[in-house]
Amino acid sequence: MIKKYFVALPMFAIGYMAQAQTAAIPSDISALLTKHTCVTCHKVDKKAIGPAWSEVASKKYSKKQFAALVKTPVPANWPGFMPMAPLPQVPVKDLNKISDWVKTLVN
Repeated sequence: MIKKYFVALPMFAIGYMAQAQTAAIPSDISALLTKHTCVTCHKVDKKAIGPAWSEVASKKYSKKQFAALVKTPVPANWPGFMPMAPLPQVPVKDLNKISDWVKTLVN
């Protein structure tokens, strides 16, 4: 009986953290970030494996630049981070939607 609680509590915490992470992300954007595995390395406002989305927003990339950098990343643009894997399979229409959302994070 006690073992169930030790398993359930960490699972609850993981679920809660995931929910807190996506709270500021509109559901349609969250679905795209999940579908294209962006959530693995990027968080809204804190550094992870990759820069925070708010840091990406501060670069003020155009939609065209954003899409090009996702499809063919330039590691020199983000020193101190693991190089991003190229994601040529992500449709430009999805990248444009993500880019529009990222731009809303500029302070």
